[in-house]
Amino acid sequence: IVVVSGLPRSGTSMMMQMLTAGGIEPMTDGLRTADDSNPQGYYELEKVKDLEKTPDKTWLRDARGKAVKIIAFLMQHLPETLNYKVVFMNRRLDEVLASQTKMLDKLGEDTATEDPRMRELYIDHLARTKSLLRYRPCFDVLHVTYRDVIEDGSTHADQLNRFLGGRLDAQAMAAVVDPELYRNRS
Repeated sequence: IVVVSGLPRSGTSMMMQMLTAGGIEPMTDGLRTADDSNPQGYYELEKVKDLEKTPDKTWLRDARGKAVKIIAFLMQHLPETLNYKVVFMNRRLDEVLASQTKMLDKLGEDTATEDPRMRELYIDHLARTKSLLRYRPCFDVLHVTYRDVIEDGSTHADQLNRFLGGRLDAQAMAAVVDPELYRNRS
């Protein structure tokens, strides 16, 4: 199962676009549609949100050979009885928080992302998630930095292709990288 993970607003949707262009079927239900914050779409699956709430995770078997987006917080709830190729998106925390604040402002929602405690919670959460990914044998992880992909999509598409077995269309993956969508820089 190919899992694209990271903090919200870290480039996970872009990575899902790359994998789809490369030839991996995405697991998505299309319920959350494209908007100004993510003009190419979110590539989300509602069932993912229930990972921490429900013991029934049998639907994950259907994800074999496909890509599914799972935010970092929910990685701890994946069953160890399956194997995962995890593409973990990294992005500067100030950029993540700025992007999240802009998105929430547009939606008219609370922007607690400016709270210094939020930054500390994210830092702690990232450290725990990366430790989990490092020590659980069911995870094989490739760390990808959002800014690096934006600056050199071809190199990272090749690296991603190798990590996932060498059968993807790396040129098509690189072609979906749109530097114009890198709007919250630090």
